[in-house]
Amino acid sequence: MLIPHYSYPSPTPSTSMLAQATSKAQGAVDLLNLGLQLIGQGKVEEAIAAFRQASQMQPRLAAAHYNLGLALRQEGQLQPAADAFYQATQADPNFALAFANLGAALLEGNNLQQAKDYLERSLELDPKLGLAHYNLGLVLAQQGELESAIASFNQAIQYSPKAPEPAYQLGLVYMQQGKLEEAKQAFRQAIQISPKYPEAHYNLGTIFLAQGELDAALAAFRKSAEANPNYANAYYGAGIVFLRQKRYSEAQKVLQYAKAVYVAQGNTPWAANAEQLLEKIRN
Repeated sequence: MLIPHYSYPSPTPSTSMLAQATSKAQGAVDLLNLGLQLIGQGKVEEAIAAFRQASQMQPRLAAAHYNLGLALRQEGQLQPAADAFYQATQADPNFALAFANLGAALLEGNNLQQAKDYLERSLELDPKLGLAHYNLGLVLAQQGELESAIASFNQAIQYSPKAPEPAYQLGLVYMQQGKLEEAKQAFRQAIQISPKYPEAHYNLGTIFLAQGELDAALAAFRKSAEANPNYANAYYGAGIVFLRQKRYSEAQKVLQYAKAVYVAQGNTPWAANAEQLLEKIRN
């Protein structure tokens, strides 16, 4: 937890003024700690109220703004979260994590250039901050700077070795470049960190499918479905494998399930794709 340094405008404050300021500061810290307890209990709305009150009571308490930002982002309130992270950076200009999360919130809001600026500032303050490297990689990938994105994801892997997402995103960039062997290695690295990573298994399966390794593809799609039974892409991929293997009954079964999940999720284009494959089986 960040411990702020308090300063007071009067060069010769009275004892009563000092006591009032100290009491106010302690009250803000107490509210901050209450908010953290509420987060631990899953009471996000109550925590937001506590963090907000703490930040209003003591505007220089950077940790209050920062945790308010985290809670708001958890609730999907991106702009208020970005505002809170910004206030944290104003309260403490050396708060690298606040800059990193500000950049991440702006990225989610598709404000790429500002996100990049704040993420780079975060890394100036803390070059070993894996979260910032990861989100900078996401920005660079969206901007089409794929080699720079690869470098950022590799830095994120180095500094956040227990996080599977950087390796997964690295795999996606390699796929974009057509470097399938490198992509396979990256997806396997993500799976090694998090064995139940449905997207990583699925994309590994798509590579095997593209390379004609049908049994390996089917195994990957099955692991994807086991990791998340509602991940429709896994069933769709398995359906394609079964079609190529002329196992039509099995293909029909998984494609019908994939279509039903797509429809339930409102994914009309992919539901239509599944229906097209089902039509081929019927005809």
